[in-house]
Amino acid sequence: MHIGILGPVEAHSPDGKIAVGGPRPRTLLALLAIRVGEIVPLDRLVDELYGSEPPADAANALQGQVSRLRRALGDTSLIEFHPAGYRLALPASQVDAHRFAALATDGRTALEQGDSQAAESLLSEALQLWRGPALADVPLADHATRLEEQRSTASGSLIAARIRLGKADVAEIQDLVRQHPLDERLRGYLMQALNQQGRQAEALQAFEDARAVLADELGTDPSPELRAVHLQVLRGQTHRELPAQLTNFVGRQEELARIAALTSRLITLTGPGGAGKTRLALQAAGPGAIFVDLAPAKDVAAAALQALGLKETVLEPEDRLTLALRERDTLLILDNCEHLIVQAAELAGRLLSTCPSLRILATSREALGITGETLCPVPPLDPEQSVALFADRARLVNPAFVRDQHTVNICRELDGLPLAIELAAARTRTLTTQEIADRLNDRFRLLTKGNRAAAPRHQTLRAVVEWSWDLLSEEERDLAACLATFSGGATLEAVEEVCRHDVEVLDALVDKSLVEANDGRYRMLETIREFCSQHKRVDAEHAAYFQELARRADPELRQRDQVRWFTRLTAEHANLMQALEWTTSFAPEQALRLVSDLAWYWYLKGSRTEVRGAARLLLDRTPEQSTEEYTVLLALAEPERVQEKLLSLRGPIKQPFVLIAWAMLSGPPDPAAPRTALQDEIESSEDPWIQGLMGFSNAYTTWAGSGDRAVAIQQSREALRHFQHLGERWGSAQVLDVLATLTEDPAEALALTDQALQAVAELGAVEELAELRARRADRLLDIDQDQAERDYLEALEMAAQAGLAATRVLANAGLAKIAQRRGDPERAEELLLAAQQELGFGWMHTAARQHVDAALSELWRTREA
Repeated sequence: MHIGILGPVEAHSPDGKIAVGGPRPRTLLALLAIRVGEIVPLDRLVDELYGSEPPADAANALQGQVSRLRRALGDTSLIEFHPAGYRLALPASQVDAHRFAALATDGRTALEQGDSQAAESLLSEALQLWRGPALADVPLADHATRLEEQRSTASGSLIAARIRLGKADVAEIQDLVRQHPLDERLRGYLMQALNQQGRQAEALQAFEDARAVLADELGTDPSPELRAVHLQVLRGQTHRELPAQLTNFVGRQEELARIAALTSRLITLTGPGGAGKTRLALQAAGPGAIFVDLAPAKDVAAAALQALGLKETVLEPEDRLTLALRERDTLLILDNCEHLIVQAAELAGRLLSTCPSLRILATSREALGITGETLCPVPPLDPEQSVALFADRARLVNPAFVRDQHTVNICRELDGLPLAIELAAARTRTLTTQEIADRLNDRFRLLTKGNRAAAPRHQTLRAVVEWSWDLLSEEERDLAACLATFSGGATLEAVEEVCRHDVEVLDALVDKSLVEANDGRYRMLETIREFCSQHKRVDAEHAAYFQELARRADPELRQRDQVRWFTRLTAEHANLMQALEWTTSFAPEQALRLVSDLAWYWYLKGSRTEVRGAARLLLDRTPEQSTEEYTVLLALAEPERVQEKLLSLRGPIKQPFVLIAWAMLSGPPDPAAPRTALQDEIESSEDPWIQGLMGFSNAYTTWAGSGDRAVAIQQSREALRHFQHLGERWGSAQVLDVLATLTEDPAEALALTDQALQAVAELGAVEELAELRARRADRLLDIDQDQAERDYLEALEMAAQAGLAATRVLANAGLAKIAQRRGDPERAEELLLAAQQELGFGWMHTAARQHVDAALSELWRTREA
C-alpha cells in the first residue's frame, strides 16, 4: 500500500489505485499519513475534520469516518485503534511526503558535503514525487503550507546543486523568482545561472531588478550575500565549489599577496603540519579551482579523477586527466602531497606539459622538486596575527573572552602555529589563559628533554596534542584512540558500533576540539589522528563493520534505493579501502569476500584503477580457486586471466559484477560460440537483476545474429520490466538504449533515448551521459540536423571532461558527417583524421576505429566520384 498526499490524496494497492470517496475520508487518510506510524489523538482528528462546529457525537462520527476509510482501503489492519487515537500502520517510506522528506534531507546533506552530483540525483528524485499542490483536494491549509515550504527548500537546493554542476535551467529559476519575488536566494541563483551561460549583462540586470523590488516592497537594500554574487558577476566569475570554511580567515596577507603576484604555473606551499597550508591554498584559490585532498589517498591520479567526478576506463588515469584538462583554463589544488610526493611530482610534471592552460597549487611538507616549481614557504604567524587568531577562536567557545598578556605568552610558546593556537584557544571554555599558559609551559619543558633530533615544529605540535590528550578522561582517551582508526571520518553509527562508547563521550571530544563534527560525520585533524592512533587500534572491529556495510549495500546498488546507498558508500570510500588493506594483510579470506561485495560499487564509481594495486597484493596472498570471489579478484587484478577462469566457473552467480566483467573484457557475445555451463546457470537464475541483464544480452544477440527485430524488442521489454521493477537505473538505461536502436519509429527512438539519459543522470554517470548524448545525436541526424550538431557538441564536451576518447571519436565522426552534408568535405576529413589519432586499445576503440575508417572511405569515394 502506498499513500500519496503530494497532490490530490491517493491510495494505491499492488492492484492499482484505490477510490477513497468523500472529502472527509480523504482528509482523515491525509491526517494519518502526515503522521504515519504515530498515534494521532482523537481530539486532533476531530478538530481537523470538523473545525469549530463538530457534530454532537463527535467520537461516533469519527468512528464512522474511520470505518468508511477502512472499507475503501480494503484492509482493516491498516488503521489501528488505540485508546488515545488512531494510527496508520505503514512504513514511512510508503507515504510520498515522508519519502520526499528523507530524499530531500539526504540531498541537502550531499550538497553540504560537496557531492553535487549525488545531491542533484537525490533532490530530483524527491521532487519527482510531487503531482501538484500538496493536499490539493482536502481542507488542510496549514499542513499544505508546511509541505509546500519543504518543496520550495528542496527546489532551491536542487538549483544550487545544478549551479555547482554548471547546468542550471535559467527558465526554471525565472519562474520561481516570479512566484517568490522577495526571495533573495532565488535572485542570486538566477544571477549565477545567467553568468554561467555567458549572459553577464542579463545577470547584472537581474541584480538591478532585485534591488528595485526590495526597495519598493520592503524599503531595504540587497543582502551582503546577493551583493557578493553581484561582485562575482562583475568580475566575470562563475560559481564552483571548494570545501566550505566554517571559521574566519585570519592573517596571511603577505602570503596571499605573494601567491597572487607569482606567474609560475606550479606553486608549492611548504611548511610543517598545522601551519595552515590548506587553509591558505583555499583562500588564495579563485572560482573554478579543483580541490584534490590527498590525505586519505593511496594514488594521486585516482584521487584527481575522483575530484573531477570521473571514472576510469581502459585508458591510464594520467591519460584520462590529460583529456579532461588539456583544454581547460583552471587551477588544480593538490593538498597534502607529502606522503605521495613522488606520485604528485610525476603527475604535476605530466599535466603541466600536456595541459597548457592548467595551473597547479600544491601543499606539502616538502617541495615536489620538479622544473618550473616556485616555492612559497608558509611560516608561523607573526605575534599580532597569532593573538588575533587565538582571540577569534576563543570567542567561538567563550563569547566573553578578552585577550591579555597570557594570551601573548601562549601564542609565543606555540611558535605561532595555527593548529596549536586553535587547540589552545578551544580550552578557554573551561580554563583561564593563565591556567593554559602554566600547563603549556610545563609540557614544553618536558618535551625538550625528549627526542632532540626531531624537528622543532614536530616537537611543538606533538606537545600541543599530547597536552590535549592528558586533559581527557580515560573513556575519552579510549574513544579518541579508537576513532583514530577511521580513515576519512566516521558516522555516529560507525563510532558506536566499532568503538562501543556513548555519544556523550564523543560530544566531549568534539567540545575539546579533538574531533570535528560536520554534516553527520566525525573527523580528526590528521596530526591528532596520527598521535591518537599510536595508543590503540581497532582494525579488526573496523574491518568487520565496513565489511558488513559493504555486504548490505551491494544488493541495494541494483535496486530502487541505489542512489542513497551509492552516496553512503562514497562517503565511506576511504574507510572501505582501509578495511581492504587491513584484511589483505591479516585476513585474506575476509578480504576476498570484501572485494566481491565492493566490485559493483567500484564499477559504478569508476575505481578499478585505484583498487588494482590492492587487488594484486591480495591475489598474491590468495591460493588459486574456481570461485566467484576469486574470479572477481582476477577481473580487478589481472583481467587478462579472467576469460579462462570464467569458462570454468559454475553458478549460481551471487555477484553480478562477474557478468559485467565478462562483457567488458570479451565485448559483445558471439552467437556462434559454444555454450558454457555458466551460461546455462545464468539463464536459469531467479535473480531479477540477472534476468534483466540476460534479457538485455539475448536481445542484442538475437538482433545481431538473426535480425529478428520483433523477438529482440520483446526480449528487451522483458529485460526492462525486470530493471524498472527493481528501480535500477543503470540497467534500465542500457535496455532503453537497445530499444531505441531496435525501433523503426524515429520519434520513439528519441523518446527512449531521453528516458535512458534521465535514468543515468539520476546516477550521475557522466560517461554514460556522454555516450547516450552522442547516440541521441546519431538518431537526430535525419530529423533535425542542427539539433544533432548541438547534441554532438555537448557529447564532445562531456566526453572531453570525462576523458572518453572513444566517445569523442564517435561524436567527431558525427560532426564530420554533418560537415560533409553541408558541402564542406575538407572539414569532414579534418575531423575524421583527428579522431583517428585519439584512439587507443580495447574492443570499444576498435569498433570506433572501424566506424571512422568506414566514414573516411566513403568520404574519399564520394570525392573521387
